[in-house]
Amino acid sequence: MTSSDPASASERNRLVRLANLDNVAAGEARSAESAFGQARGFTGRWSRRHWAQASLLATAGALIFALLPAGFSSAMQVESGQMRMSTMALALPLAPAPAENAVQPSYWETVTVQSGQTLGEIFAGQGVPVSLLHSILETPSAAKALNRIRPGTELGFEFDPDTGSLSGFRFDLSNTERVELAVAGTTITEHVIERPVEVHTAVITGEIRNSLFGSARQAGLSPGAISTLTDRIFQYDIDFSRQVQPGDRYSVVVEELWREGERVGSGEVVAATFTTGGKTFTGFRFENDGKVEYFDAEGRPLKRGFIRTPIEFARLSSRFGNRRHPILGTMRLHAGVDYAARTGTPIMAAGDARVQFRGSQRGYGNTIILDHGRGHTTLYAHMSRFGNFRQGERVSQGQVIGYVGATGLATGPHLHYEFRVNGKHRDPLKVTMPPPEPLKGAALARFKAETAPTLARMEQYETLHYARREAAQAPSLAATRSQASGDRG
Repeated sequence: MTSSDPASASERNRLVRLANLDNVAAGEARSAESAFGQARGFTGRWSRRHWAQASLLATAGALIFALLPAGFSSAMQVESGQMRMSTMALALPLAPAPAENAVQPSYWETVTVQSGQTLGEIFAGQGVPVSLLHSILETPSAAKALNRIRPGTELGFEFDPDTGSLSGFRFDLSNTERVELAVAGTTITEHVIERPVEVHTAVITGEIRNSLFGSARQAGLSPGAISTLTDRIFQYDIDFSRQVQPGDRYSVVVEELWREGERVGSGEVVAATFTTGGKTFTGFRFENDGKVEYFDAEGRPLKRGFIRTPIEFARLSSRFGNRRHPILGTMRLHAGVDYAARTGTPIMAAGDARVQFRGSQRGYGNTIILDHGRGHTTLYAHMSRFGNFRQGERVSQGQVIGYVGATGLATGPHLHYEFRVNGKHRDPLKVTMPPPEPLKGAALARFKAETAPTLARMEQYETLHYARREAAQAPSLAATRSQASGDRG
């Protein structure tokens, strides 16, 4: 066969093409195998990276196996497409059988007295017979506390659950005592239960807007505390009917009574300050020699030795000096002053004293003379009747010693009042009253030590109170001024 033969040349070309195709296929296979080996990152030998990856996978598998709850695989087995569940029976304790003779507890009902209600109406509303009410009122504590019930008083009724009859009754005898009455038929047993009261002090401060009473009540002072301010602490220094003006300030340290976490009332006024007319008056409650009084910051008693007017709501009808006697018609010295008032108006002792005379004296009629010591005496005449005391006894300033009348030489009911110094008559309206004796020595030192913290507390509270109020008012004041300047612009 020669090269010029067409058939041989064609066969040779076909074989060459087949060989080329085989070579191409073998090269693509080697390339794919090489690429697959590189993608898996493995060339037939373990490298450090392969060992690290294998270690991480082993650790993760161990953690997953440890965290899976025991029995998880067995509790959640699926067979034939259904979940198999396991149940367990638990034994429960048997309920106790009710006792055959079990005693049912009694129950209490609390009633708050409303305005206009009477004790009879309240007991009738609870189904308590009148005879039992009378028996309850015969007990000593009930007779003392329930004769006059006030709105807001709480009464407790205990009833027997079987018969529905009253088996107990309770009420408060005072802030510290509660009375429980056990009722068994016609027998009533009384038990007094002590209820301890805690005493705390609070500072109440305010500024007068329209009236002292209205401002003080709004600030939280009780009527009794307000009366202490006006009638005991500052009655000699401040005329509350004419001197007090809007803008005057006051601060009061008052006792608060707490029982079982509830405020049940107020106690004594411990200290107070009152600023009026640019001057501040101060009073502190202090006990000296067993007697409680109010003193100023220097330890001088606020209570003066004498009340200038020993009768309230009276009209001055005759002054001290020479005059014609309305009955005798002669000119003579009127050695005192007369106050016209209705018969029965109470007359008070002008100061602490001993009763020197109690009886009738000629034209004076029923008369009392008090000896105040240091040569000072006062006389009260024309009384309709005397107070409950005897000659020689001690009386306190402000104590009622008698009542207005018209006994003796009198044209109508009035009080004739005289003031004498060493036996000489003085005009009660003009005489200079002797100043009270201040605290001295150890008593004064104790007073200063006890009152200094109270005064500091009041001053600190006033500073904070008025600073907060001024800060609260500042935005409104700024807005008002801005509006005013805008109106002017």
